[in-house]
Amino acid sequence: MLTCREIISTLEMLKSENLDVRTVTLGINLLDCAGKDPASVRRRITERILGLAGNFVEICDTVGQKYGIPVVNKRIAVSPIAVVGAALSPEHLVEVAQSLDAVAREARVDFIGGFSALVEKGMARGDRALIAAIPEALSTTERVCASVNVASTRAGINMDAVLLMGKTVKRAALLTADRDGIACTKLCIFANIPEDIPFMAGAYLGIGEADAVINVGVSGPGVVKKAIERALESNPDMDLGNVSELIKKTAYKVTRVGELIGREVADQLKIHFGVVDLSLAPTPHVGDSVGEIFQSLGLRAIGVPGTTAALALLNDAVKKGGAFASSRVGGLSGAFIPVSEDLNISEAVREGHLCLEKLEAITSVCSVGLDMVALPGDISEETISAIIADEMAIGVVNNKTTATRLIPVPGKKPGESAYFGGLMGHSTIISVNNAAGDNPFIRRGGMIPAPIHSLRN
Repeated sequence: MLTCREIISTLEMLKSENLDVRTVTLGINLLDCAGKDPASVRRRITERILGLAGNFVEICDTVGQKYGIPVVNKRIAVSPIAVVGAALSPEHLVEVAQSLDAVAREARVDFIGGFSALVEKGMARGDRALIAAIPEALSTTERVCASVNVASTRAGINMDAVLLMGKTVKRAALLTADRDGIACTKLCIFANIPEDIPFMAGAYLGIGEADAVINVGVSGPGVVKKAIERALESNPDMDLGNVSELIKKTAYKVTRVGELIGREVADQLKIHFGVVDLSLAPTPHVGDSVGEIFQSLGLRAIGVPGTTAALALLNDAVKKGGAFASSRVGGLSGAFIPVSEDLNISEAVREGHLCLEKLEAITSVCSVGLDMVALPGDISEETISAIIADEMAIGVVNNKTTATRLIPVPGKKPGESAYFGGLMGHSTIISVNNAAGDNPFIRRGGMIPAPIHSLRN
């Protein structure tokens, strides 16, 4: 049970420490909307989504106001469109994406995810069509997000898909060159993708999920930072074991807030409640930064020696606190390090504390991977694919979810700035070894086999 003091501290989190429910995401199964006629598929998709999401935003706002807890984003995640539109051509799948964008606008949600394919073991016709459609789909829509799972611990890494995704990322950037390659901010490439992510751009509704489900993403980097600062002010000699315990208790309270909101929204919509994803997801605003937590712990900046150990401590404590608070913890649940979306992390890149190699190293212990990383515009498709492959290897070998959201910025060089706007923020373009070079290793294709520890039966 929470004590009176802990309840008051939770209220203070809401008042001045940026505690909120970062997203309530409505998952909608579209598998029975599949068909060969593009117009019929688009019509059925529109009817299904509006039938379930017509009053979704209104209910989220009402529940948030009832408890005084802001619900910042309302989003929709649908079944993988590569499955729903398996019989359609790339051109028709672009039209499906545009229909999804229109229905998201009509439902007043911020983003709609699920323009997705699962190709870790091979690519079917629908998968290839969807991947071919991604650049135009993301460049001609505002709210559609895409994800492709190219690797898993059980299957290994599909290097043919990795090479294809490098080309896809580059093409998407070129189609939005006038906006610093912004289409790529809506494309995630995964290893071991969960089926219940509420956060964009990776959200989709897994094949094993119910017809409709509510998943919640809570966030509280500002809350964790303030809790650490208060504790160290009263006890400057506090050791890291006690700091971990403090973060765990804070994550517990944050998770309970998220589950409260999610369950009530689900009840009012009369659908299943799914999971709470308790990831520490930052924004470009001061005081809402994962990077600032590292400074509270005593590091000069994220990226300096000690960063990986600090992130391991943070991620572990967040997971333990959330698991104690709820039996419905899922999604990614840990700490995000999205470079452009976190003002402090973006500054660490600009000041030279954080490089691509260190970013890759710390993804071995965080929740996601190379997230919102701005790359030089002249980077080759093969180098993009190689960066993706390296990140997928970390996920496959460590049996964890990893992902990339890489943004080549056409016409710009390392050290220059890219601006994406809103929650996407801005970032200094990071330097890449052999950026414009070729990579015969990546061109070999095929499968990198699953690691020996995947044989668990």
